[in-house]
Amino acid sequence: MSERLARLRLARAEGLGPATVRALIARAGSAQAAIEALPRLARGRAVSLPCPSAIAREEEALAAIGARLILDTDPLYPQALAMTYDAPLALAVAGDHALLSRRSVAIVGARNASAGARIIAERLAKDLAEAGIAVVSGLARGVDTAAHEGALAAGGITLAAVAGGLDRPYPPQNAALQARIAASGAVVAEAPLGSAALAKLFPRRNRIVAGLSLATIVVEAALKSGSLITARLALEAGRELMAVPGSPLDPRARGANDLLRQGATLVETAADVLAALPDAPSPAPLLRLDRPTLPEVEEAPEPAPEPSETADDEIAEAVRHVTALLSTAPVSVDEVLRRCPCSASAVNAALLELDLEGRIDRLPGNRVVLAAR
Repeated sequence: MSERLARLRLARAEGLGPATVRALIARAGSAQAAIEALPRLARGRAVSLPCPSAIAREEEALAAIGARLILDTDPLYPQALAMTYDAPLALAVAGDHALLSRRSVAIVGARNASAGARIIAERLAKDLAEAGIAVVSGLARGVDTAAHEGALAAGGITLAAVAGGLDRPYPPQNAALQARIAASGAVVAEAPLGSAALAKLFPRRNRIVAGLSLATIVVEAALKSGSLITARLALEAGRELMAVPGSPLDPRARGANDLLRQGATLVETAADVLAALPDAPSPAPLLRLDRPTLPEVEEAPEPAPEPSETADDEIAEAVRHVTALLSTAPVSVDEVLRRCPCSASAVNAALLELDLEGRIDRLPGNRVVLAAR
């Protein structure tokens, strides 16, 4: 079994997220070794790995529709997305994969968008596309559709991230739009072929939209909108956040207006976007969201050079410390490393074991939390 095939099997494993798989590969030394170690490490957690023939069938089916799988270790993988904490291990791409590395801006907003918001989204996308910027969105109704249409009308590049498989366009009425985007730009999906666009997949789609882009523009969004999830993910990935102001009389504008109140860049025209657009993504989050602090523990001494393998008893001790530190309130892994009086390798190994046992959940922004029971 090749390393690429092993990594694809892990990418398609049920019950393992990207951060968990990367931690598992880092500990085992390779994807093949990680698969061999899974039965021993995944105590109490159901993990289902597809067989090699299933991966081969998926790649053949993708090729039949003019698409391909790109691993996060491939040179073709978009670097902006690779910089995010839980970037997809594999992307199914229909269209020109090279366009995924273009300077890009995401335009997102309400599905039930007002006529004014759709006009603004389309105009922004058109002007940005004419300036050579690729426009990224999620192919949803409303603002997303307007953004894609605006970029296409200008003869520019637009990229779409979809929640389900490439063969299950959602909403169905945007199937023709998806085909047009794939013909001149690119459509990407983390989910395998045949996957329906379930509600739980949309936040994962949103992180791809934010991760591909140097900046995210929220055109119109209510206070409890999926677009605000994209906005938060953009900030946690170190990307610029922008918003278009709306009428205080329209509840669909309250989310975007609140982002402006918190410091998002106000956008009215493409010129506003271009003036604030960085050349490259920031390697660190632009905004530190409020996080609960962990209890004080005895500070660890200056760590000595660590051996390549961490002893089981040291990992067991780290598991005890980490479990005592965590609660149902999310905290960053960096904070856990700082507070735990064990070596970094032991803490990371402990987090991996707790994750595989289903005792913790990994969250966007490199955060962890005790799993609900």
